[in-house]
Amino acid sequence: LKPGNPRNTTPNRHQNTGGPPPTPLTSLSVPLTRSLSLSHDLPLCQTHKDFLSCFIDVPSSEQPELFLKKLQQCCVIFDFMDTLSDLKMKEYKRSTLNELVDYITISRGCLTEQTYPEVVRMVSCNIFRTLPPSDSNEFDPEEDEPTLEASWPHLQLVYEFFIRFLESQEFQPSIAKKYIDQKFVLQLLELFDSEDPRERDYLKTVLHRIYGKFLGLRAFIRKQINNIFLRFVYETEHFNGVAELLEILGSIINGFALPLKAEHKQFLVKVLIPLHTVRSLSLFHAQLAYCIVQFLEKDPSLTEPVIRGLMKFWPKTCSQKEVMFLGELEEILDVIEPSQFVKIQEPLFKQIAKCVSSPHFQVAERALYYWNNEYIMSLIEENSNVILPIMFSSLYRISKEHWNPAIVALVYNVLKAFMEMNSTMFDELTATYKSDRQREKKKEKEREELWKKLEDLELKRGLRRDGIIPT
Repeated sequence: LKPGNPRNTTPNRHQNTGGPPPTPLTSLSVPLTRSLSLSHDLPLCQTHKDFLSCFIDVPSSEQPELFLKKLQQCCVIFDFMDTLSDLKMKEYKRSTLNELVDYITISRGCLTEQTYPEVVRMVSCNIFRTLPPSDSNEFDPEEDEPTLEASWPHLQLVYEFFIRFLESQEFQPSIAKKYIDQKFVLQLLELFDSEDPRERDYLKTVLHRIYGKFLGLRAFIRKQINNIFLRFVYETEHFNGVAELLEILGSIINGFALPLKAEHKQFLVKVLIPLHTVRSLSLFHAQLAYCIVQFLEKDPSLTEPVIRGLMKFWPKTCSQKEVMFLGELEEILDVIEPSQFVKIQEPLFKQIAKCVSSPHFQVAERALYYWNNEYIMSLIEENSNVILPIMFSSLYRISKEHWNPAIVALVYNVLKAFMEMNSTMFDELTATYKSDRQREKKKEKEREELWKKLEDLELKRGLRRDGIIPT
């Protein structure tokens, strides 16, 4: 590849990795100025015959200058498409990156003001790149193998170095904010769409450290994550890093001050709740449910809009998603306050009654497991006069008609629990249910008899029309 060619270096997942025709690694002579966009203009490899000394081979007074030179040298990018090319130079860069990681971890006084732009520039040159398209147009994260980043032997060390840089006791956000800015964060967030789970894991740590160190970037980071999620829900339904971004948000929500800002409540209702609608929910549902529960622990008054939102987006044709929704509801009920439970018990248990009646035994089973939860049972017992009438007809019918014996056994246990809670109401509902069923059977019999008469009448008309019987 010649200088200026697109640096799309991620291979097909079935190909080996490698690089361009052999050319030595260079030490770049670039002024110490801020230039994050340079990563897109650098050639894949530049020619220079110098190999820099190791840190242990030079006096400590010369190490800061050597540190800068090594950072500049590691700005050179190799193509890993061909495993047989440029092996010596790739290995030299890898060992140099290892040295940088050790140096920034052990050395004291290495982070001078002069080093900040070079660190950010080196990291930017290596990690900011155009992500390759998926091997298939319809990449399914649940079924297909991800495309792993071919240059990972270098990329991993760059990420490791950057994390050590951000976590260093000498790190000064007041200097770093000149170089780690909104543009940098925006490019970082775009990388979360990488198919390589190893890269997304490092990105999660990097973004979390940046959020913690740079107070001025916090609102911007939240806003951009908000935009990614909205685009994911309403436009593309494709973004590989949703689970990782939700993990970061879980920690962020945990640190929100009370009372919650209107901006945060709106994010819950307008972004997090609609995330339940996407097809790939199973890939990030655990992280999403954690964020929802964190909000409710912060502000219990949000319980009603959350429950009503889940009812609005309840899956009607996907049993797998129904099981996930039921699991999330149980997590919410585990932290719900009794005063909030009273507000949502009717719509909630109408939905649970439908789930209990589901012909899909996993949905019915998951709903019936609520009665094994002691805290939920205490809430049901306190409000049995409202909940029992909602649930009774479904439970009684299933106990007689369901095809799965395990479900029937669970239903009998639930009916027994209700009977112990409120025996008087249970008896009344039983009598009412039986009389209603008798009326329904009578109506059904009358309907069948009426249809039979109509069919006989139609048959006679047909025979008369055909002249088989006299008019």
